[in-house]
Amino acid sequence: MKFLAGAVAFAAGMLMPSSVMAAPPVMQRDVELEIRNDIEPRLPPGSCHTPSNRACWATGFNINTDYESVTPPSGTTRKYTLTLTEEENWVGPDGVAKAKVMLVNGNILGPTIVADWGDFIEVKVINNLDTNGTSIHWHGLHQKLTQLHDGANGVTECPIPPGGEFTYKFRAQQYGSSWYHSHFSAQYGNGIVGTILINGPASLPYDIDLGVFPITDYYYKSADELVHDTMNGPPPPSDNVLFNGKGKHPITGAGEWANVTLTPGKRHRLRIINTSTENHFQLSLVNHQFTIIASDLVPVNAFTTQSLFLGVGQRYDVTIDASQTPGNYWFNVTFGGNNACGWSLNPHPAAIFHYAGAPGGLPTNPGTAPLDHQCTDLINLSPVVPRNVPVNTFVKRPANTLPVHLQFSPGQSPLFVWQINGSAIDVDWDKPVVDYLLTNNTSYPSKYNLVHVDDVDAWTYWLIENDDPTGIASLPHPFHLHGHDFVVLGRSPDQAIPTTNTYVFNQSQDIFRLNGNNPIRRDVAMLPARGWLLIAFKTNNPGAWLMHCHIAWHVSGGLSVDFLERANDFRNQIGTADRNAFNQNCAAWRTWWATAPFPKGDSGLKA
Repeated sequence: MKFLAGAVAFAAGMLMPSSVMAAPPVMQRDVELEIRNDIEPRLPPGSCHTPSNRACWATGFNINTDYESVTPPSGTTRKYTLTLTEEENWVGPDGVAKAKVMLVNGNILGPTIVADWGDFIEVKVINNLDTNGTSIHWHGLHQKLTQLHDGANGVTECPIPPGGEFTYKFRAQQYGSSWYHSHFSAQYGNGIVGTILINGPASLPYDIDLGVFPITDYYYKSADELVHDTMNGPPPPSDNVLFNGKGKHPITGAGEWANVTLTPGKRHRLRIINTSTENHFQLSLVNHQFTIIASDLVPVNAFTTQSLFLGVGQRYDVTIDASQTPGNYWFNVTFGGNNACGWSLNPHPAAIFHYAGAPGGLPTNPGTAPLDHQCTDLINLSPVVPRNVPVNTFVKRPANTLPVHLQFSPGQSPLFVWQINGSAIDVDWDKPVVDYLLTNNTSYPSKYNLVHVDDVDAWTYWLIENDDPTGIASLPHPFHLHGHDFVVLGRSPDQAIPTTNTYVFNQSQDIFRLNGNNPIRRDVAMLPARGWLLIAFKTNNPGAWLMHCHIAWHVSGGLSVDFLERANDFRNQIGTADRNAFNQNCAAWRTWWATAPFPKGDSGLKA
């Protein structure tokens, strides 16, 4: 993507298939919501979902309901409009002027999409960018029967040309906390990002929902410049870290602290989201603990910890008890693993948590740095709705192994190309995977990095290995799967970074490291440096689903595969309205792209 001049437009969302949009057994009502400040669920009087009983949702639906199988009826459609624009010489949250940014509804952080479990969601995206297309991915949402609304240009849609618009339509079949972002090259690093909050049951009671709390790395260079830099050199540190769109400059003091208010004696729910392009975070709140109740969009049994590691794209819903002496407390970000998973020029990124009724001002206790998580995430969480997966029959084979490799080409540009499964992905905006599918053309280009998955309702296993014998480029990678949650069956032994130990999956030894008894389930998990990660997902959602590293520079550099799951079933599930909308959007895109001022400069994808 070229920032001032890139290419393209807003990714096509298709019209909701008629089988999904059939009128529910409730009177339909549309709710226009530009920004919904009221995040409380809109439940009927007498609902069982109360502060003392968050596990209950409505008659027949609670925390134990398998949300992948059934969805509460809803007569409500939540409608939003996202308008994308470019600004020059824009002064950011910490007082530094940036030459160019991209904004959503005039802000560096787009509005929160708020809905209740079972609601229908419509988001009109208006692309007023100068020379860039875009597509919006609704991170973590499975898009069952709405596959063409996944927002992955070059896969499920063509980008929409500048001046175009499209309305994405899908259903809140899951609940919890997530985010949306551009999937057009590295564009979301320029500011095309926002959050998602879907109300539903919870595994712990709580009094107050504090809402979403996105944390992101922040750079003064454009994402386009950073893509070029990282194709030919190491990734730079972030210039700052923003908390819910706010930040203080570490030298000038410009900007403002993000401030969260706690009510003494109450339990609060906080929805923490890492919307970064490269930085992973270690999080701690001085003199307080976090109790995790959801990992990505998967409710888990309560787990209390002193600190959290949050990889790029990951989310944790936590509860915080306001049980300490009323005052002001630092919410701190630190970096672990000897900066192998990111670092910042701001040495002490932080926000302030303030007890209501206490005097204002800065906290006086800086706290202590948490235990170094070494760029590894939790794998000992237990989902409330269980999945048990056979592991003793897993056998490592070339067909189920995905090696990750950094190709180094001295004297060439790009100097670095990220590969997985032997090649770097390179999508064609003009001819997405779905175009081949709809025209019954099976001559898919090898550069699409397609992995065909044809079994029906079967567990499919994938061993991801950091394939670098020297270990120089064997970095931690946050792998994200579209269209599914996956179970994490195991990973290589944890170790401090840097290390000289390299772990390759050993069938006779490592089979005993695997756990298929209700393992953690999520949509982003960390591949360890110099190690391996074994995941599995069930083939119950036909579609074309990317799985990629969520570091912007890595997927832009090619680090992605595309699972084409049950192609024939996928084709048969695409309704006439979606087909027509897909073709119409691609025609508009091709017309614009034929005279676009700048060429495509990377894989075409952004996390």
